[in-house]
Amino acid sequence: MAIEVNGRTVEWKDNETVTQLLQRIGYVFPLVIVKINDSIIPRKDFSQAIIPDQAAIKVIHMVSGG
Repeated sequence: MAIEVNGRTVEWKDNETVTQLLQRIGYVFPLVIVKINDSIIPRKDFSQAIIPDQAAIKVIHMVSGG
């Protein structure tokens, strides 16, 4: 059982949330957009959104500057 995160295979864990996945794989950048199977997950839902087995996940870092 596995998921794909930004093109790399990662072990899938039952009942893991987006927040838990980001912590587990080391994403600490504060501004990210997460898509699961091409659906954007609102930041307010990260701690409740469960990652399904075989999901394709994109984590996009937002950068601001001037």
